[in-house]
Amino acid sequence: MDNLTFTNSLLLVEGLKVTPQSSQPVFIMFLLAYVFAMISNAGLIFLISTDKNLHEPMHFLFCNLPLNDIIGTTVVMPRLLLDILRETSERFISYAECVVQAYFVHIFTAACHYVLMIMAFDRYVAICNPLRYTAIMTNKMVIVLSAIVWSLAVLLVTIMLGLTIRLSHCRYKIENPFCDNASLFKLSCENVSVNNVFGLVYTVVVFSLSALSIVVTYVKIATVCVTSKNKALNSKAIKTCSTHLAVYLIMFISGATFIFLHRFPEYSDNRKLASIMFHVVPPGLNPLVYGLQNKEIRQKFVKLWSRKK
Repeated sequence: MDNLTFTNSLLLVEGLKVTPQSSQPVFIMFLLAYVFAMISNAGLIFLISTDKNLHEPMHFLFCNLPLNDIIGTTVVMPRLLLDILRETSERFISYAECVVQAYFVHIFTAACHYVLMIMAFDRYVAICNPLRYTAIMTNKMVIVLSAIVWSLAVLLVTIMLGLTIRLSHCRYKIENPFCDNASLFKLSCENVSVNNVFGLVYTVVVFSLSALSIVVTYVKIATVCVTSKNKALNSKAIKTCSTHLAVYLIMFISGATFIFLHRFPEYSDNRKLASIMFHVVPPGLNPLVYGLQNKEIRQKFVKLWSRKK
């Protein structure tokens, strides 16, 4: 079957190796994680959009993060939940559906980095140029920064997937819990060196650019805090920056783990689980870390909870 070329065929998704005895507990665990991520992220967006006291550039920029988390968990989890309850020989997906899933998987991955980069810029302006903050971080600037994030993600992912879908495919098995670019171009018997190089360069550039921007931003913020004798400014910097840094580290470690495990074929099952966790852990923890640590959002949530009780 590997020697045949398919154009509109069904693909077999390998998925997670789950025993019949453990399929239901695993299904319930992932279902609860998915529901929690959806409710918490959607709740944050709703809270910020409906409360005028939260209509600030910092909060509007943050809305990009729960929106992206909703995309990232939705593009993977519903399909994965269905596959857990299916036999491994029945986990089929059409090639077109696989491409769409891979597209949004990579949109989510790229936007994770870009969103946290513009949030770091916002913190830099707020702490290092507090007197000019309102002049710099206008509503127009928020829209421009948000547009750059999504446009850049869409452009680069479109190029990457465009290089892949031009290939014919002679294999039918996706050796992953879900579709991504690497799984798709590995279906081809053609020369995929261009895809490998572009994918590697793209990954290195995105990770390096985000890490470098975060490091530079926090070095400048730390410098201002050390030289400043303003205790209120330093306290604010520690609170807001620690939250942002925690969210970034959760995303970075989750993403780096399964990329690192790609280099060790003997840990393929661990890699598959790690790739799923990247779509579960950050979307689940980000609302908790950011929402509970942010004073304004925490107070609004407490008020809403008190009214309901």
